[in-house]
Amino acid sequence: MLLLRTDPVAPAYDVINKAVEVLRRGGIVAAPTETVYGLFTHAQSDEGCLKVFKAKGRPPDNPLIVHVDSLEMAETVGHVPKDVAEVLRQVWPGPITVVIKSRGVVSPCVTAGLDTVAVRAPAHPIPQAIIRELGAPIAGPSANKAGRPSPTTAAHVIEDLDGEVDVVIDGGPTFFGVESTIIDVTKKPPLLLRPGPFTVEELERFFGPIEVPPVARGLAEADVALVPGMKYRHYAPNTPLIIVHFDLREAVETARRRGLRVAVLCALGRCAEADAVIHMGDEMYEVAKNLYKSLRDLDRLGVDVGVVAALEERGLGLTIMNRLRKAAGHREAYNLEGLLRYL
Repeated sequence: MLLLRTDPVAPAYDVINKAVEVLRRGGIVAAPTETVYGLFTHAQSDEGCLKVFKAKGRPPDNPLIVHVDSLEMAETVGHVPKDVAEVLRQVWPGPITVVIKSRGVVSPCVTAGLDTVAVRAPAHPIPQAIIRELGAPIAGPSANKAGRPSPTTAAHVIEDLDGEVDVVIDGGPTFFGVESTIIDVTKKPPLLLRPGPFTVEELERFFGPIEVPPVARGLAEADVALVPGMKYRHYAPNTPLIIVHFDLREAVETARRRGLRVAVLCALGRCAEADAVIHMGDEMYEVAKNLYKSLRDLDRLGVDVGVVAALEERGLGLTIMNRLRKAAGHREAYNLEGLLRYL
């Protein structure tokens, strides 16, 4: 594995050139985006796609996202409706992925054999430069082992995938810290598949009403994964995590009376004394940015259980709760009796 460091704003040409060289021969490259670090391959490479799935330990029916440098490149990958194209001209590049009908030009491995494809234009100079130099789209998921918290630094990538990636580009920490928002625009109204930095309230200014199904809230899993994050265990630390909908202090005291060592993940000032405390932030974007690092930090504390207070599911709160529910394996306690079932 080759580790290359570069300025995230003005990436060095030799770093980009090395990444492109690896992608052209069917290799895989981990690099930052504005959301999380991605594990990329040439979108038309069956060989590279299979390497991505193998490195992650990812189920083969869980498709990848295709990353492009422009609306024009997206239109070579899939059929972009005219009204959607008008919106994408305003919101791309950025952390929003659209599911559209595929033209069948990317590897079937990338789309998991579906007739749809998920596409986005990342707003980060490193993947932008890679795609431009390659002259073709790249495809990838987050650069972590399947089920683990997504990586927001190169160190997280190496922690999970050391020796399994051809090149890791260290461009510093990511900006948003959670994956892109995904909407299925083949449906009317558009269907939210995964909440992200671009909130439902912001989406509706461009697309009109957006349908938010239980799977987007993290309350259910899809039978068929149209995009990442809809199926299977995601974002999870090894330490059991419980989402608490009642008094956090009472929850901690109850767990400690049972002889358990407890860590509290504090968000927006919702905290309690415990054996360990992880401060995620006092503002929604700060909490989102620190979420995956906090979940990884939880495993380093040597505690028996982590607890976190539920957040209001509006704006970025919906995004964070989606990730927390996946990370907690749907362990949510609405009262003391509910908590005791998990202790």
